[in-house]
Amino acid sequence: MNDMISISLPDGSVRAMPLGTTPADVAAAIGPGLAKAALAARVDGELRDLNRPIEHDAKLALVTARDEADALELARHDYAHVLAEAVQELFPGTQITFGPATDDGFYYDFAPKDRPFTEEDLPAIEARMRAIIAADKPLRREVWSREQLISRWKQQGETFKAEWAAELPDAEELTVYWSGDDWLDMCRGPHLPSTGKLAPDAFKLTRVSGAYWRGDQKNAMLSRIYGTGWLNKKQLDQHLFRLEEAAKRDHRKLGQEMDLFHLQAEAHGSVFWHPKGYIIWRELEAYMRRAIDGAGYREVKTPQVMDARQWEQSGHWGKYRENMFVIPDEVPNTEDEGPIVSDKAEWMALKPMNCPAHILIFKQGIKSYRDLPLRLYENGCCHRNEPHGALHGLMRVRQFTQDDAHIFCREDQIVDEVRAFCNLADRIYKDFGFTYSIKLALRPDKRFGTDEMWDQAENELRDAVAAAGLNTAEYGWEELPGEGAFYAPKLEWHLTDAIGRTWQVGTIQSDRVLPERLDASYIAEDGQRHRPVMLHRAIFGSYERFIGILVEHFAGKLPAWLAPVQAVVATIVSDADDYAEQVAAELRKAGLRVETDLRNEKINYKVREHSLAKVPNLLVVGKREADEGTVALRPLGEGAKQEVLTLAAAIERLRDEVLPPDLG
Repeated sequence: MNDMISISLPDGSVRAMPLGTTPADVAAAIGPGLAKAALAARVDGELRDLNRPIEHDAKLALVTARDEADALELARHDYAHVLAEAVQELFPGTQITFGPATDDGFYYDFAPKDRPFTEEDLPAIEARMRAIIAADKPLRREVWSREQLISRWKQQGETFKAEWAAELPDAEELTVYWSGDDWLDMCRGPHLPSTGKLAPDAFKLTRVSGAYWRGDQKNAMLSRIYGTGWLNKKQLDQHLFRLEEAAKRDHRKLGQEMDLFHLQAEAHGSVFWHPKGYIIWRELEAYMRRAIDGAGYREVKTPQVMDARQWEQSGHWGKYRENMFVIPDEVPNTEDEGPIVSDKAEWMALKPMNCPAHILIFKQGIKSYRDLPLRLYENGCCHRNEPHGALHGLMRVRQFTQDDAHIFCREDQIVDEVRAFCNLADRIYKDFGFTYSIKLALRPDKRFGTDEMWDQAENELRDAVAAAGLNTAEYGWEELPGEGAFYAPKLEWHLTDAIGRTWQVGTIQSDRVLPERLDASYIAEDGQRHRPVMLHRAIFGSYERFIGILVEHFAGKLPAWLAPVQAVVATIVSDADDYAEQVAAELRKAGLRVETDLRNEKINYKVREHSLAKVPNLLVVGKREADEGTVALRPLGEGAKQEVLTLAAAIERLRDEVLPPDLG
């Protein structure tokens, strides 16, 4: 019997090790430095505990703090378990439930014995967590039977855990993890080797909320404690700084201060744009029109409401129905008390997207191969029935307008069209000062089309990004299995804002399914009917969300060409009122959006107020400026110096400053 196995390492070397050896053994065999740094391992791609035996020949990659994604997931999972252990030590009788890692930390749900937890409890819990980390308690995995698990939980009074254990699949291996010798939790793992591998100064408990057991409001209410967890204190400090900055930059707060928009229950999930906010919208719309006109698009406008049969044919009725607003084709007779029959022949729907309508435009008249590519663009207003709890300011709404376009092209034109779009998106994002990464979202499990169609579509997008030179580490190129739309793979643009957050905005999708379902065709060079390929694309994503991102990215200090008010002329004394009006009139002639502030208030008060409103330029005038034909120009921003200029010089400077980007 062979009692040795072969361990293949990432550098190509192979080590012969005894059967049942652990990744920790391999790390020790390589060297003491690696043995100390190792946190876990990937065995044939599966993330595993460092001390879990390997029972067969395998590929092994040791995980250290340099493997940040894996290391963070492990650390956050462990912080959640340490939180649960600390709570049960401090509050005996508390039942534990679940505690997963999240994108920036962790949480754990508890059933307290006496009272719900409050934020006043958090400092004591944090202190006990640090004590558990300092104790460097080994985290040890064991496989238990279902009967063992249920018996243990019932003996401990853990009714929630007992209920969950009884429902786990029969074929699933059931595991527990010990923290030292006196505390355990039911968990699939993996975990770090010990609590001491966590940094005691790299986590913080942030808040407490209520949560229903298993997310069902019919079940018991639990106390959920949230925390953020990182690999070191520097990462934690950076995260807390981002949170503080994010609160300052919140577009809902700034939108109110700048008088841009508001939301209210009478139109839940839709935006009331105020005049200043709609100026930003109009400037973006004009900018995008210049961009798409220069790129050969033709703008169209399509109906808001379409027959349900059209949505069934497109596939949206079956796969997207729950997100659509559906209305009767006719208003029912109020005297008829019978039920309304929900036959799709009698229903219509507000469009959740523009693509089926653009196909209907394409199908008007016979198209030749010489007509392609045909690029149809629409600032298309769409409606999606988002859940109440998912709505968030401008970032997640029910009514939104997309900078939407569909390119109908031949097979041989796909790569060139996608490459041209990549170049257009690159130029536009750079005009707004964004850096970005590009991801390729691949076929989901729930999809239309054959595997061959998906293979071809995915490869075309890969080839186009390569042709544009964007499939590099500089652009964060990554492939995302299972995240494509049900009808097409897509490229995604993820913008990085001023405080390091990422926002997924632009997309382009290569679609052969919808033209087939809606019977779109063109006459090819061979005289036969062929299906066009349909490229779905957007750059802003939606105007609402992009404006929200811009407000937060610039902390309200928008580029001067986008600012709703580009200059305010403010008086020091009432004797300068007439001159202030004259200055404002001259600035308007030069194309600036200008207001005057002639109120009988101190100038420092006016400066503070207009700074809060993020006006980029304040022109202060008093009797002296009126006599000399000058202005005191105060740009927005810390450290900006006031400068006295002639009116002509000020106009020349500001006129250049407010020019929109030149799209060439």
